[in-house]
Amino acid sequence: MDSIDHDETNAVLEVIGIGKTYAEPVLADVTLALHAGEVLALTGENGAGKSTLSKIVGGLVTPTTGTMRLGGRPYAPASRQQAEALGVRMVMQELNLLPTLSVAENLFFDCLPRRGPRALGWVDRRRLADDARAAMARVGLDAIDPGTPVSSLGIGHQQMVEIARNLIGETRVLIFDEPTAMLTAREVDLLFEQIERLKASGVAVVYISHRLEELARIAERVAVLRDGRLVHAGAMADVTTDRLVTKMVGREIGERIELGVRKLGAPLLRVEGLGRGDVVRDVSFEVREGEIFGVSGLIGAGRTELMRLIYGADTADRGTVSVGRPPMPVRIGSPADAVRHGIVLITEDRKGEGLLLPHSIAANVSLGNTTSVASWGLIDGRRETTLARRQMEALRVRAAGPAQPVAELSGGNQQKVVIGRWLARDADVLLFDEPTRGIDVGAKFDIYGLMGALSRERRALVVVSSDLRELMLICDRIAVMSAGRLTGIFERDGWTQDALLAAAFAGHLGNGGAPQAPANALNARRPS
Repeated sequence: MDSIDHDETNAVLEVIGIGKTYAEPVLADVTLALHAGEVLALTGENGAGKSTLSKIVGGLVTPTTGTMRLGGRPYAPASRQQAEALGVRMVMQELNLLPTLSVAENLFFDCLPRRGPRALGWVDRRRLADDARAAMARVGLDAIDPGTPVSSLGIGHQQMVEIARNLIGETRVLIFDEPTAMLTAREVDLLFEQIERLKASGVAVVYISHRLEELARIAERVAVLRDGRLVHAGAMADVTTDRLVTKMVGREIGERIELGVRKLGAPLLRVEGLGRGDVVRDVSFEVREGEIFGVSGLIGAGRTELMRLIYGADTADRGTVSVGRPPMPVRIGSPADAVRHGIVLITEDRKGEGLLLPHSIAANVSLGNTTSVASWGLIDGRRETTLARRQMEALRVRAAGPAQPVAELSGGNQQKVVIGRWLARDADVLLFDEPTRGIDVGAKFDIYGLMGALSRERRALVVVSSDLRELMLICDRIAVMSAGRLTGIFERDGWTQDALLAAAFAGHLGNGGAPQAPANALNARRPS
């Protein structure tokens, strides 16, 4: 283990011997200091303790052991509200927005502007809208009406609203937990500009991410957690990406993705003229047996909406979906219809749509698999536990056991539970929507290997990802969507990054000219 830097001179925040135990220890004896005007990168595998540590600092979780100091004084917030009142704010990986309220109301929920002292609490709507526009402009949301309900926004835009909310007001310590998982490169650049301004004003920033190229770009120091313990802390400039990866996982990891020998067969899924209003416009493609078919595009291009139409989560107003050997048209009016026809969806929104958070891992895995865990119409606890253990081992889910509530798992392990549920079912077509969002570097390669195994079983895989390089590494073909339309399908031997980016911007051109897209516009990067 490296020597750990515990320099507490002029520290804004100190955590000293912090530990947390649930059914078993998830954090043990962590000591760190954070200084004004610096960015401390915090990284590690899923389940390493990153989110637990940040929630302790942010007042959401009470530590089992250890103490904290803020500005040299004892610091032990009993709630998130207390932490924010003391200037410690947190942009969480899981969104903390009220979907039925507008963007403006979410931004200023705790401090809505009033129309004078005699107005008996009436909200000044004009001032609220003006203040919201200013806050939204800081993160590039200028084009969105402040009165728009948050529920009508995509996940990426909701993430930017969450970030904007935490940039309002006086802040001493600001924690970002995987803030860029659903952002475009332009939005990432805007976020980093704000972080630079925060640093210049003396704010201390903790930046949690698995994207090591981002850490190198923005952080002065880096701390690595493994199995709940701090195994490295030091200057970012003193470590290479390979060394960080080794410290995160405790072993060497190669960068090559081996999907095994696969043979593509006849079409298994066929989509023809599928559409819903202007969100998805007459999309047609087919996926073959054993094929990994990628879907790329900018946020708002209609990728998730297309998956939801195929799965029956939303109702298409035109087009057909065919499945089988050979593909035959099927009527899909609901997810239950899709599952019955052998189509499953691993959703991007695991918290809102994929999991029952208060319930156990075993209960969540058994959802959709009741026929394999039921006996005489009742759930057989032994079968349910056996199924859960098998999926936990296959996906390397870090947990105390099948009985542990899913809410206690890290975000990445929660995602693995969602994937594990559907992989236990004998489905021919698997739709993956952002399958590696919030997944650490080691687990990403596990997921890629799993996809390779599924394709060797002659299943058809459709993978939506904001990481263009990820799709280029694992896919046989890549379809690109732009403004609701499918603007191109590229073969592995025929695509280039520039061609894929150009197709992503094609739907936004009114003059038919060639798009001028920045080279990193789709977060094109090597998985790391």
